[in-house]
Amino acid sequence: LGFPAAEVAGILDTSQAAVNSALIRARAGLRPDTDPHDVPLPRSAAEAAVVERFVDALERFDLDRLVALLTDDARLAMPPEALELRGPLAIAAFHRELPYWGQDVKLVPTRANNQPAFAYYLADPCAPIWRASGLVVLTLRGNRVCALTRFGAGGLLARFGLPRTLPRD
Repeated sequence: LGFPAAEVAGILDTSQAAVNSALIRARAGLRPDTDPHDVPLPRSAAEAAVVERFVDALERFDLDRLVALLTDDARLAMPPEALELRGPLAIAAFHRELPYWGQDVKLVPTRANNQPAFAYYLADPCAPIWRASGLVVLTLRGNRVCALTRFGAGGLLARFGLPRTLPRD
């Protein structure tokens, strides 16, 4: 946005050195071989089609379809945990090992930082409700997913206007 590093440091209540360091790391992470126009427009039909295919693969527990939707350099991160997985096969293996893989899951679409996202809810075995389990933010490139960022439910869903539980139909 063109703010001087000292002003950003004041806004973020951090040091100018920390701001400069973050900027250097961010610039190093930019890939010169990617075209910013390769990202579907927010709320476009192209974006909706990718998200729909991704949600369908998760709801059907179809790892082959999930892998087909991921770019070769796709990554999965779960801040604040240090876990980061790279590549479609590693991401698929992670999903296969989830304790709820293969069980009913309810996905509720939302947006985070103007990117497609969804809250996921798991069936409560003792009550006729869905319990919030977390939020996944998708980063798209073309007609594929290049990053998944998963957050635990905690108090996060309230910030998106989503409840911690939903009735099961």
